[in-house]
Amino acid sequence: MTPPSIATQPRVGTGFRLQWEPAQDCHVLLYPEGMVKLNQSGGEILKRCDGQRSVAAIVSELEQAFSTQGLGEDVLAFVEMAGKQRWLAWD
Repeated sequence: MTPPSIATQPRVGTGFRLQWEPAQDCHVLLYPEGMVKLNQSGGEILKRCDGQRSVAAIVSELEQAFSTQGLGEDVLAFVEMAGKQRWLAWD
């Protein structure tokens, strides 16, 4: 898999399902062997990874939603890590 760029359109990987888990009070990533409990930042990024939005669009949405700037490098690093874990995929 090629490293992600700001033009990459990530989507949740095959075999994984993202959902809000009220009992955990957080987003979780479910897969046949278990569950990954996500922190708030991870959940906010992953819920925007629908295969339609680019990393640049995700960064823009997050910066607007949380009234901040400069999230690009952190989001790109998370997407890259999530790709290595197969949580995310892209073409």
